[in-house]
Amino acid sequence: MSTKKKLPAHTKGSGNIFADLGLPNAEEHQLKAALVVQLKRLITERELSQVVAAKIVEMKQPDLSKLLRGQLKLVSVEKLLRMLTAFDQDVEITVKPHRKRGEAGRITFIPAT
Repeated sequence: MSTKKKLPAHTKGSGNIFADLGLPNAEEHQLKAALVVQLKRLITERELSQVVAAKIVEMKQPDLSKLLRGQLKLVSVEKLLRMLTAFDQDVEITVKPHRKRGEAGRITFIPAT
């Protein structure tokens, strides 16, 4: 007798929840979310309070709290990159031709291993 449950009908996501929801600027939102995850990881690893972390990234603590809870409109991608460098992180940006001609390029975040 099999104990596997049958999954309800569903659609496989694209890997970008913002695109799946039909939001404008989905790639930018995805990039911001990935950068915020890295920022949160660094704060947690260093066991910093939000007050101390906010001072490091030159932001008010309530705004940092909102950002860490997903309010991505509070900052630009550029500000997030500067926040990561304030945590002694190197940020590398690579620009290269898209693999499929005629299609728009894409933005991809690749965390360090």
